[in-house]
Amino acid sequence: MSYEFWQWLFFGLAAMIIGMSKCGIPGLGILNVVIFQNILLAKDATGFGLPLLIIGDICAMIAYRRHAEWKQIVKLIPWAGLGVIGGFFVLGAIDNVQARLLIGISLVIMIILHVTNDGKSAVVGGGLSTPLMAPIIGAMAGFVSMIANAAGPLMMLYLLAMRMPKMAFMGTSVYFFTLLNLFKVPFLAYLDIVTLESIGANLRLIPLVIGGAFIGYAFARRVNQLWFERTAFWLTIIAVAYMIWNAAKEVINAYG
Repeated sequence: MSYEFWQWLFFGLAAMIIGMSKCGIPGLGILNVVIFQNILLAKDATGFGLPLLIIGDICAMIAYRRHAEWKQIVKLIPWAGLGVIGGFFVLGAIDNVQARLLIGISLVIMIILHVTNDGKSAVVGGGLSTPLMAPIIGAMAGFVSMIANAAGPLMMLYLLAMRMPKMAFMGTSVYFFTLLNLFKVPFLAYLDIVTLESIGANLRLIPLVIGGAFIGYAFARRVNQLWFERTAFWLTIIAVAYMIWNAAKEVINAYG
């Protein structure tokens, strides 16, 4: 693959954001999706970002290996696997504009759930913490992750609703996404979205992912719980709004 110098600059920025989001600043996670989606076609962006996300997952597993709440992971992973399989069939049948529209719809649903919460949480409502939400969130996360590596906001809203301490929040999130991202690899390879060429480009960006991981981990250990939750949540809302705005513009241009 041949890219311009300016593209490599943005790839490098996205790689650092991946490391930072995986190891301590989860609200930044959706921003790497936005960068890749603006430089590459939607499906190519999904394949290009996945190996870098897995490197970030490995860094985060080292940092938070003792902090996962496996009860939450076990509740979510089977449904997420079904979501990945559903996303596999959909991804092979839709175009880039339709993919971004699906992502936008999923994220709007999460925002509505937040707005209509019952006030049981200072940040995210108790409605997301009900037992029936685990299958819904798990399946949606698997589906959206398969389409565009954009499930971070869904999981963040859900885990914030669980009112976990920040270290447990990070550990649970990273183990969930490590298992999910590894499960996605053969499906995206079959669709020729993850390729040897894209992996070759990813290899050059690994040091930046690792550097971002150190920055994110240092940040996470030095902030208080309330500020951590509020920052993570509002960064997510801002990034989601920006992504939905871009998706709406594409839909209007394509079908208007």
